[in-house]
Amino acid sequence: MAKVSSEELGTAPIGKLLVKQAVPASIGILVMSINVLVDSIFVGNWIGPMAIAAINVVLPVSFFIAALGMAIGIGGSSIISRALGAGQKEKALQTFGNQITLTLLVTVSMVVLGLYFVDVLIPAFGGKGSIFDPAKVYYVIVLYGVPFLALCMMGNTVIRAEGKPKFAMIAMIIPSIGNLFLDYIFIYVFNWGMEGAAWATTAGYLLCFGYVLYFFLSSHSELKLSPQHFKLQAPILKEIGSLGFVTLSRQAVTSVTYLIMNNILFNLGGEPLVAVYAIIGRMLMFALFPVFGVTQGFLPIAGFNYGAEKYDRVKKTIITAIKYAALVATLVFVILMVFPKEIAQLFLSDRPDLDEQALAINAYVLEHIPLAMRLVFLATPIIALQLIGAAYFQAIGKAVPALILTLTRQGIFFIPLILMLPSIYGELGVWMSFSIADVLATIVTGIYLYKEVKRTLH
Repeated sequence: MAKVSSEELGTAPIGKLLVKQAVPASIGILVMSINVLVDSIFVGNWIGPMAIAAINVVLPVSFFIAALGMAIGIGGSSIISRALGAGQKEKALQTFGNQITLTLLVTVSMVVLGLYFVDVLIPAFGGKGSIFDPAKVYYVIVLYGVPFLALCMMGNTVIRAEGKPKFAMIAMIIPSIGNLFLDYIFIYVFNWGMEGAAWATTAGYLLCFGYVLYFFLSSHSELKLSPQHFKLQAPILKEIGSLGFVTLSRQAVTSVTYLIMNNILFNLGGEPLVAVYAIIGRMLMFALFPVFGVTQGFLPIAGFNYGAEKYDRVKKTIITAIKYAALVATLVFVILMVFPKEIAQLFLSDRPDLDEQALAINAYVLEHIPLAMRLVFLATPIIALQLIGAAYFQAIGKAVPALILTLTRQGIFFIPLILMLPSIYGELGVWMSFSIADVLATIVTGIYLYKEVKRTLH
């Protein structure tokens, strides 16, 4: 049954197949995003708005270490998808074993360094003033669970490469539901504050790891490893590294962006403006979940058919994925443009016992969020082309163009804009930078993708 499932990537109708892959991915991303969203709402209502800002400061560091697992996962899964498409089962097994070993070595080392430099990293990412203490509490506890999160993210991409999107979806849902339940117990019932929020998050990572481990040990997976598969092999590591570096670079740039943004916003408006960005950052993760779901569903289909040299199916997959992603992106755009203030109110507490500082931050956020959110998401309908275009090169194993296109938005366009425009337009310049970078990156990706398809897929 497992073999039929992976071979279906090369035989089923593209539209039906993309829906089958993308819907579970979208649901999984949605639940994870709701987890982040509701977690922020719980923290904001039960602890206070300063706690949201503290978590936002910590996220770049923990996400970067976890993204090492995702980078290794996506890089290796591209190899696995193409290997399964070409009938090279042993190469798929060797790649998976190397992914596990490499993920453990890299993430544990990074956690040790992250804990050692805790007092340097938190202020560097904007954890200054009254944000520092709650950020440190959250950071230290969450970092202990990050290696398990990295293994989950790595394993999830491999599950998709096998053509098992429903299992991948469940792996994303379990830790999210667990985290929300434990949020209620630890924060609301036990009144553990920031420690409760951190332990709930870490426990969610452990639940996810337990399920992923179960999947690969069960009969559902066709990748049954032997001890020799865990031995690192230079050719496989090189290919994993070149493709995974694309994902890692994207997350590294995202972390640098958080660093720059938090510091610029702190200088422009202090803690309240950092809180505005914290809410927008949550929406950047949450609102675009269906677009990311289509992208996740697109990767194994494109990689498998490229490996099988079914180029007509590859072209059809690209076109269909862009159409689906553009449609859902437009729907998201309309919601964000119409209800920005209502969305922001979900994150803010209306408890009568709030102190003056919390009340002032709430009022500031509600005043500034509508214009900020509309400017940030102004180019949402066109980002489908940029995301699918960059993902295509990663799916077919072309690391250099994948890296270039992945970095166009944040690295090549957004960071220079965010360093220049605020000095001219102040806070307005910060929010303008998002959509300008989206438009420029989409134009570059469209040109690059058109030339590549015309040259190679015939």
